[in-house]
Amino acid sequence: MRQDLQGKVAIVTGGTGGIGRATVELFVAEGARVVIADIDAQAGEKFAAQLGSAAAFKRTDVANVEDVKALVDFAVEHFGGLDILFNNAGISGAQHPRFLDDDFTDFHKVIGINLYGVMMGSRYAGKYMAKNGGGVIINNASIAGVLPGQAMMSYRVTKAAVIHFTKCIAIDLAEYGIRVNCLAPGHIRTPLTSFTMPGMDEAQSTRLREALAPVWDSNQPLKRHGSPEDVARAVLFLSSDASAQITGVVLPVDGGITAGDPVNHLQEIFAARASALEP
Repeated sequence: MRQDLQGKVAIVTGGTGGIGRATVELFVAEGARVVIADIDAQAGEKFAAQLGSAAAFKRTDVANVEDVKALVDFAVEHFGGLDILFNNAGISGAQHPRFLDDDFTDFHKVIGINLYGVMMGSRYAGKYMAKNGGGVIINNASIAGVLPGQAMMSYRVTKAAVIHFTKCIAIDLAEYGIRVNCLAPGHIRTPLTSFTMPGMDEAQSTRLREALAPVWDSNQPLKRHGSPEDVARAVLFLSSDASAQITGVVLPVDGGITAGDPVNHLQEIFAARASALEP
């Protein structure tokens, strides 16, 4: 490790699992002191204890403004400052396969966590950073916020809003030396994207991953399967001085999904033409 974050203080929301957990581990390895924020107190306390004095846990519901303010205050008091905020916490909401089947009973919960939590986290962290020499804010969106698609409309619109919000505050906060960027992960293997259900054993989870793999691969040019660590490395880059001149960007970590259609339709057309013209 190059210790790119030596001496930095970071907050990672949704920090006990998936992308958040991988980011916390990488940040600590790179020399940062990290506040792990999550609603799962048991998992958070255990994870922080494993990492030692470089990490601390603060139970936080990002949809609760008082919790978010207390989180920023805790980071400053416990570690003496705040340099990096990774707004990672998010939920998918109800997974209705069709729009007309969605009753939107979970809409306010989804928007509260996925969008309001990002906005409030950025506000309170930004207030501190603006008075203390700047900093970095990174928001976790999704390819669902970049590419239109079917189903999970509450999730999609919140992630699209996070992308637009990122660009807006990147402009607004630049005068304070605060850089703001956004990630758009796609098909990263986490509990959120695996569609696993409570009570599944490891064998069932493995079969599910194998069954889903061709579906994930169908629109991804790069057939390599993404991991939380892939996203964490992108977060590290955007958090470090290696990206000192980068703000207001949306960085896909998606194996090329948002680059375009991986199917060679011209080849398919030639094949169809040849078949149609066979004697």
